[in-house]
Amino acid sequence: MRLTHPSSEDGPHMWRLAGEAGMDVNSPYAYTLWCRDFAATSVVAKDTDGRVAAYVTGYVRPDSSDTYFLWQVAVDSAYRGQRLARRMLDFIGDTFADQGVRYLEATVTSDNAASRALFASFARNWGTEDVWSPLFTKEHFPSGGDEPHEPEDLVRIGPIGPTSDNPDD
Repeated sequence: MRLTHPSSEDGPHMWRLAGEAGMDVNSPYAYTLWCRDFAATSVVAKDTDGRVAAYVTGYVRPDSSDTYFLWQVAVDSAYRGQRLARRMLDFIGDTFADQGVRYLEATVTSDNAASRALFASFARNWGTEDVWSPLFTKEHFPSGGDEPHEPEDLVRIGPIGPTSDNPDD
């Protein structure tokens, strides 16, 4: 599995993967544009055939340059159980800790046990803490779909240090 930054050609594959993973899916255009404008802050995992097997999208927050916000993480069902999500988070941590980023943030619904375990594992292996707090309530999300959007809790992980501080290295 090769970890790299996405290209615009990866956008449609990320869109497909988001749908297959049951995530909030944005338009194919949004994923393709994301791969153009935020490639440097995102990562894709490609199998030996060059197929997108997983991805992480995120960005350094404009008003908080020491914080990376992880927007989405998805892993193709055929590749689950191989620690791909953790490897991508470590890739992000290694890349941005050396550039002064000290915190990783993400939002997670209360019933998403896999994501909660992923972020706890990342914090533990980077020798730091994960702090959870409510961020968005159901009132923040417009109704109109079959099911209302669940509230999202914010996880803030850090401080993370440069690569030499990562105990997994």
